[in-house]
Amino acid sequence: MNSPAVTRRLLPRLLRLLILAWLTSTPVQSADPGWVYLDNGQLRLGVNEAAGAAIGWFSPSGSDQNRLNVYDVGRYVQQSYYGDSDKSDWNGTPWTYNPVQGGSWKNVPSMLIESRRDGDTYYAKTRPRHWATGALLEEVMMEQWLRLDGRTASLRFRMTYRGSVSHHSRHQELPALFVDASLDTLVYCAADQPAWQNAPLTRRQPGFPNEYTRVSEPWAAWVDRQDTGLGILFPGTTEMTFYRVQGARGPSDCSYLSPIRTLALTPGKVVEYEVVLALGTITELRRTFADHPTARPSPTPAVGP
Repeated sequence: MNSPAVTRRLLPRLLRLLILAWLTSTPVQSADPGWVYLDNGQLRLGVNEAAGAAIGWFSPSGSDQNRLNVYDVGRYVQQSYYGDSDKSDWNGTPWTYNPVQGGSWKNVPSMLIESRRDGDTYYAKTRPRHWATGALLEEVMMEQWLRLDGRTASLRFRMTYRGSVSHHSRHQELPALFVDASLDTLVYCAADQPAWQNAPLTRRQPGFPNEYTRVSEPWAAWVDRQDTGLGILFPGTTEMTFYRVQGARGPSDCSYLSPIRTLALTPGKVVEYEVVLALGTITELRRTFADHPTARPSPTPAVGP
């Protein structure tokens, strides 16, 4: 199995290649057919059923300003996992085994097997595609349970791997979060600060390539100059990676963060985790996350039997 040092070297390389390919891919617009929305009068959450039911819209209710960046299907809030090199090729670049819920980099959609909406909840089951080759991966099943609850959106994900290949451990994004470039300041509680004791917060305006940090409180947020933005609570995870892409002054600019854990795709592996999204000021976001029932349990591995 690869050491953490090896996976640290791998992910920055992958992310550089992601940026290069995104600049050549086809943008996806939220006005396309196939979108389904949950709206509870406070928040609006949208999934694109033409892209594996991946999440591509998050805003206040009634707003026409999406806080997510959906320049292509790779930037949706979704499940995506890395395995070993498999001689695949992504736009001329050697790639790895990479099931992605939304589909391939050429926007070939994954297979939506089942979906249902019930009030402020939504369920979907998806057969993903290989990001580089576009092949439908019969050995992988992805499920998600989405729920709006007041001013928060709870996202629960499960991936079942039935393949015969045992892959090495990789840093896995649980999940990746790409937001509008106007949210340019990253805020979090650093690992050297006491958790949930109103400790000072770290504020960063990072560049590229990606950096890593550990946190004492399992949340982070991207905010604008008014200190308002989008936060994500990631219970049980203490490390994240992040960067900003800027300069194009167009839809490819974005701010990115991802809570990460080091996991291996092995036969029978089930990966399951939950995160929470919220909008507001930093003060509001920190209070919301501190009060959330999933914020303070003992960390457990994001795996099942």
